[in-house]
Amino acid sequence: MKGRFHSFQSLGTLDGPGVRFVAFAQGCPLRCGCCHNPDTWDMEGGKEWTAEDILRKALRFREYFGEEGGLTLSGGEPLMQAAFARELFALCRENGLNTCLDTSGCVLNDEAEALLAVTDRVLLDLKYVTDEKYRAHVGCGLAAPLHFLERLNKLGMPTTLRQVTIPGLNDDEESLRELIRIAEAHPCVDKLELLPFRKVCQVKYDDMKLNFPFAHIPSPDAASMEKLRALIPAHLGEDKSSRPKERAVHSELSSGKVKTGC
Repeated sequence: MKGRFHSFQSLGTLDGPGVRFVAFAQGCPLRCGCCHNPDTWDMEGGKEWTAEDILRKALRFREYFGEEGGLTLSGGEPLMQAAFARELFALCRENGLNTCLDTSGCVLNDEAEALLAVTDRVLLDLKYVTDEKYRAHVGCGLAAPLHFLERLNKLGMPTTLRQVTIPGLNDDEESLRELIRIAEAHPCVDKLELLPFRKVCQVKYDDMKLNFPFAHIPSPDAASMEKLRALIPAHLGEDKSSRPKERAVHSELSSGKVKTGC
């Protein structure tokens, strides 16, 4: 089996616990207004790789991973290639590599379930807390990621809930408090991360002759981000993502990729 991938990042530090090798899967069904990687949308783009090829690339950097690091599968949307992702994560588990799935949670089917069975941690992007904003700025409803989160909770899957903070859309206290409520209603969530919206992707949209929907929105300043993060309860702000039980339980850089959760 082969999977399509856009690019790889050798030593990522924003994609799960520790230092990680990050593989960016090609293909995404969503069209998020804040997306920084429009070059990953095309399901037929990228380059084909076998799971063994990707594992070999990751193992070259194993000495940097330490006890916490490992491999993160991001995108694009990895769930669009869930069968391949399962094969890759199963190989990682056989070789003692921690695995993280960075996903929008827009798909939950038998192949996704099989993938979760060999996943150590999920980084779930919950982009907004209302269905209206999801449908206007993402391309699916809020029910899809919430259903995915419910399943993670039933599995007891260690989960980091993430959100890109976008001025005027989800940077108000009411929105954040609802996000916190959702996190606290699902005990599997042990960390809540806010990532500032950035616009360094504008050059990609320009090169691809695409309209960047959020080009008019400013990036949040450091003081605003600090104020919002201060509202996050301590038990969700602590870095519990490297708990020892997690493993038991359960440059070829990225061509300008910036971690934004989309």
